[in-house]
Amino acid sequence: MINIEEDLTESIKRINFSFLNQEIKMECIKNYDGFLLLDERIGPFEKGKEYRIKVFKAIPLIENEVLRISHEEKCDNNVVQRYAIAERDNQKLVRQESLFFLNKIREFKKFLEMEINRGARPHLDKDKYNSYIMSILDNRLLKLLKLTRTELSLDDERRLTSSEHVLFNKIYKLVNIWRKFYLS
Repeated sequence: MINIEEDLTESIKRINFSFLNQEIKMECIKNYDGFLLLDERIGPFEKGKEYRIKVFKAIPLIENEVLRISHEEKCDNNVVQRYAIAERDNQKLVRQESLFFLNKIREFKKFLEMEINRGARPHLDKDKYNSYIMSILDNRLLKLLKLTRTELSLDDERRLTSSEHVLFNKIYKLVNIWRKFYLS
């Protein structure tokens, strides 16, 4: 079992790394000359303009209040609540806009925490965010477990996020070994 846990952890870390290398749309909130990162120039940034930048490069710029996530990319407690309600109200997995949907929720939580620490948002927003994340994960996990009893249809497969594909494959194998043992 330890190998399965380590393998799963490494797989979801690689998926999260892939998410951090995805570009997101940002809005500049103050002029900034930029900086050098591993021989690559990041910036300059002009107030009021929009930029597409990789998540991992955007993090220090968000922390220093140079950039903010555009409205289109936003993933605060209100957005996560809508996801949680949609997942709760549907018997099947809800197909999300991105294979990195869960990673986005995980990483954007850090941005919400930054806003709370600055006093721009109430602490209650973090509590709500955490509650909605747990609801999404629990609902999706229950649906994944139900899917492991049968072959995954193409439609169901399209509804899985990247990390859910990895988890499903591992659970599916374990459930089938367990079932075959008792059915033989």
